[in-house]
Amino acid sequence: MPPSTIPTLRVSEIGGRVRLGLDGFGDVDGDTLQEAADELVTRLLSIAMVIRSGGVGPLCSECCPDLAVLDFVWQLGELAAAGGDPRELLFGPNPLAAA
Repeated sequence: MPPSTIPTLRVSEIGGRVRLGLDGFGDVDGDTLQEAADELVTRLLSIAMVIRSGGVGPLCSECCPDLAVLDFVWQLGELAAAGGDPRELLFGPNPLAAA
């Protein structure tokens, strides 16, 4: 089941490099769009593994985590753990994969 909210993805070019950003997760840079996408996937899967392993520690009301963002990361990790491609959740289905 896809998450109810997917954070906004931002794409820009800065100094001849591609910058991808995902609300709540910061930005990554790459020489190409593919490199930036790979960096973003690596960052998000690292975050997902920490959250799913319980490495974050207990959350309290003072922490105020964004539950929609946590749900998104959890679903991303669940998809990857099941052997799925997290890029589909982040960037949408690859139209070339069906060809």
